[in-house]
Amino acid sequence: MNDMKKILVPIDFSKTSEYASKVAAKIAKKTNATIYLIHLIELPKGVIDMAASSKFSIPESMLYLRKVREKVLNFKKHIFNKNSNVEYIIKLDNPFDGIQKYADKLDADLIIMGSKGHSEFEEMIIGSNTEKVVRSSKRPVIVVKKDNEKFRMKNLVFASSFKNEDKKEVFRKFLEFANHFKSEIHLLKVNTPSKFESTQDATTKVENFIKEFNLPKYSINIYNDASIQKGILNFSRDLDADLIALSTHGRSGLSHLFSASVTKTLSKRALKPILTIKV
Repeated sequence: MNDMKKILVPIDFSKTSEYASKVAAKIAKKTNATIYLIHLIELPKGVIDMAASSKFSIPESMLYLRKVREKVLNFKKHIFNKNSNVEYIIKLDNPFDGIQKYADKLDADLIIMGSKGHSEFEEMIIGSNTEKVVRSSKRPVIVVKKDNEKFRMKNLVFASSFKNEDKKEVFRKFLEFANHFKSEIHLLKVNTPSKFESTQDATTKVENFIKEFNLPKYSINIYNDASIQKGILNFSRDLDADLIALSTHGRSGLSHLFSASVTKTLSKRALKPILTIKV
C-alpha cells in the first residue's frame, strides 16, 4: 500500500455512508486516490422465479435501475466536488459478497465504510455487514460512525499488545498508511487489572517492538483502565485522536471493542473512525 490509488466506499444512501464518503474525500485529496462508490442491490430470494412469471416485467426493473443510478449520481454530486476523481458502480449482489468481490476485482488499497447499529448503540456500534467485512477483509478497512466535519489526520492512535511478530506486519501496513499524512503516531498499550504490567515493563515492550521501524513523530502511552476497550476509547477521547488503528483477527472482528456496554458510557465525541488491519 505504498501508493494509495483506489479507495472503495460502499454506499446505501444512509447518513453513515455520507460520513464515510466525506472521510474518503479528505483521504483521497491527500493521496490523489480515485474513489469508487459501490451500491449493491440485494435481490430477494424469490426474484429469480418472479422474472420467469408474468408479474415481473423487464421495463419495470430497468426503470428501477435508472432510479438507483440517479440516486447514486445525486449522492456523488452532493458529497464530492467537481475536481474529485469519483467513479461509481451499481451491482446486483448481497452487500457482504459484493464488497469483497469488487475490492478484489478493483485491487482496492483501502475500504471506507459507514456502520449503522439499529439505534445509536444497539447491535454493537457496528452493523453486521460492516462487522463481517472488517473480519474477513484482506485490505485495511476504515469504519466511520459519525460525521467528522473537521476530519484530519494529525493524531493517529495505534493500539496493540505489541506482543508478537504478526502484529509487526500490521504495524508495517499501518505506517505505510500513516506516512501519507505526516501524522503524529501515538502508540498505545492498555493495562488492565487482570493483565497488569508495570509502566516500565510495558514501555520496554513497546520500544523493542518498534526498534526495527523508522518512525516519524511518535509517543509511547501506557494507559490504565478497567478493560482494553475502555482504555482505547478513553485514551483516544482524551487525546482527541483523529483515527484509531487496530489489528483484527479474523475470528473476533471488532464486536468486543464495541459492545453496547462500552459504547453507552461514551460521548459521541469518542466515536472516532477506526482503521482495522487484519493479521
